[in-house]
Amino acid sequence: MRTRDWDEGEDAPATGGTREKERALKEVRAIYRQADTAYVPFSCPASGECCQLARTGRQPWLWLPEWELLTKGRPLPPAREDGGCPYLDAAGKRCTVYADRPFGCRTFFCERIRGPARQPAETVGALLERLERVSQSRDATLKAPRPLLEWHAESLTSAASRQTP
Repeated sequence: MRTRDWDEGEDAPATGGTREKERALKEVRAIYRQADTAYVPFSCPASGECCQLARTGRQPWLWLPEWELLTKGRPLPPAREDGGCPYLDAAGKRCTVYADRPFGCRTFFCERIRGPARQPAETVGALLERLERVSQSRDATLKAPRPLLEWHAESLTSAASRQTP
């Protein structure tokens, strides 16, 4: 049975509206559930090392609806002095937004991953294509995902400018 894609059987939604945003967030959650299901046979040491973004030189890249889900209904955390993900707890070990963590956090594993010899690359590719379609439905001008820290810095700047009289 094929899963329903974002744009099947629907008229193209108008961009920017609350209804469209909620539909996009619902679809992102569905994509995340499918990614989690694909990775059920795998495990990691849960050390939080991959979240030390400055140290690893890697970070997840998010589409607009992923960023909207990550920031929905929660305050924007300050940047971390250690260059780690701003959504890490104070100890730098646990994700404070684990249920809404980005796709890249769900599908990236270090060399210590445990599980089958082969990761589900085809599933991941198909889900990434769906994320792109959802994002294009939200804002057709965004042609690619952006690094987490770029979204975060831009949002911090916007929040600061709104507070300045």
